[in-house]
Amino acid sequence: MADVTVASDVLDVLRSAGATTVFGLPGVHNLPFWGSTAGAPVVVRHEQAAAYAADGWARRSGALGAAVVTTGPGATNALTGFGEAAAAGSPIVLVASEIPQRLRRPGRLRGVLHESRDQAALFAPLAKTVFTPRTPDETAVAIREAVAVALTPPRGPVYVDVPADVLGQAAGPVPPAAGSTSSAADRAPTRAPDDGRHGHAPGAGAPDRTDALVRALEGRAVVVWAGRGALDAPSETTELARTLGAPLVTSFHARGLPGALDVPPHEPEVAALIGSADVLLAVGGDLDGMHTRNWTMPRPPVLATVDAAPPADPPEWDADVAVHGPLPGVLAALVHAVGTRRPWSGKDVSDQVRSRLADDPSCADALALLSSVDAVAARGAALVCDMAVAGYWTGGYARPAGPRGLAYPVGWGTLGFGLPAAIGVASTGVPTLAVCGDGGLAMALGELATIVQERLPVVVLVVDDAGYGMLRFDIERSAGGASIDTARAGHPHTGMDLHTPDLVALAAAFGMPATEVTGTGPELTRALTGAVDAGGPHLVRVPARLMPPRTTSPRWNDTP
Repeated sequence: MADVTVASDVLDVLRSAGATTVFGLPGVHNLPFWGSTAGAPVVVRHEQAAAYAADGWARRSGALGAAVVTTGPGATNALTGFGEAAAAGSPIVLVASEIPQRLRRPGRLRGVLHESRDQAALFAPLAKTVFTPRTPDETAVAIREAVAVALTPPRGPVYVDVPADVLGQAAGPVPPAAGSTSSAADRAPTRAPDDGRHGHAPGAGAPDRTDALVRALEGRAVVVWAGRGALDAPSETTELARTLGAPLVTSFHARGLPGALDVPPHEPEVAALIGSADVLLAVGGDLDGMHTRNWTMPRPPVLATVDAAPPADPPEWDADVAVHGPLPGVLAALVHAVGTRRPWSGKDVSDQVRSRLADDPSCADALALLSSVDAVAARGAALVCDMAVAGYWTGGYARPAGPRGLAYPVGWGTLGFGLPAAIGVASTGVPTLAVCGDGGLAMALGELATIVQERLPVVVLVVDDAGYGMLRFDIERSAGGASIDTARAGHPHTGMDLHTPDLVALAAAFGMPATEVTGTGPELTRALTGAVDAGGPHLVRVPARLMPPRTTSPRWNDTP
């Protein structure tokens, strides 16, 4: 591999694993990644955006996402996006440079440019595994193992750092067995490199739990819960629910599965339906605090789980029966083993919820906005939400075009996710709608330039309430007010009101077409669908202050 550098070998490995577009930001220590214009990483404007874009790519494609950043502040800038990938179980590989190996002195911090005492240690609490190769040969092994670990269930982000003066050297030989353990990689002690590989499919040497699961389901009313893992077997999950006559409820990550309820489990009617079942059959996880109102929602007497591998951390709710193995095969075997049943619940819960919301005047603007978002999704566009009130409505109630049609940062709750994650989603080749608030947009304004430069089909919907609308609502609730506008109730919005620039003029400064609409009704639908049909970058601003939905924690215990 005399003509191949370490940097180019790293990029080749990442691309061959599914990250055919790599995102990054060049710095003095990682320039070899841009040594050739052919296949060079897409340049974003902030390292956090590189990690978010890699995460968006992974969520949309189901394949590996990848980002490359420079040393020190470049690496730490990417840390928040890396943490969101960890919370969402996104398989990304983040490759950072380290200070030149020739300048490093063990045990000494000497003030070399971008030097830190232990850069990799910053990522260890969040990473599935950390690799710190220090030679070309070690890097050749580490990058291949990093890919294998990231993609092995339970999936998650992996961190690799390589000294700056190693990146430009000739690549080491391809290891004879990629993915094998080696002393070349220094792994974080927080999690073993083969984490999750010990989950066995029935018949693979572990006790066969399928029979126990079939017995647990026999003669009982079942609700099927689909988490993020179900995206690896969408048709099998849907078929299992149909065969069992079971309502199919999804987590935020699994929204868009055919046949599933299109309202979240936080709504009282859905929670009551789940609680009235005999068995909750959870496929692919996500029975976490954000989806279960911190485990206060009703839980059926029996909990059965099916996952590709044992979870990395013990679940809060212990399963009565747990099966681990490749989900398509396990679910297909269950469909074969259980008899076809009639639906046990005659309730059209989704319609009940939506009808109640439609009768609530405080939800009118939000429902009108959802109608516009749904019109865009019906054209095949992917949806990306930020942590904003409009994003909460979209993440819980919009109708994505199908599985992997929605990316929502509810795992870690990272404000500023929407715009840069949309870069990763749109880079897979799908038109993308990013639903943002004015506050979250301000965290990543520079990425408007990335979208324009790369000519990405991203429509940015900014619901501008001139501040942090969810926090205003929190203050209102804590103060016992009756209006979203708590300033009028005598409770000042300290820290929550923001000066918002002229967003249409700002978009024009970036060379992005923009449209201003006055409300969330038909005018917004026309603006969004027209922008998506045009096929390029576009920003649409609408001024609106929306009532937060029931998926937000201040409303978890609201009565209908």
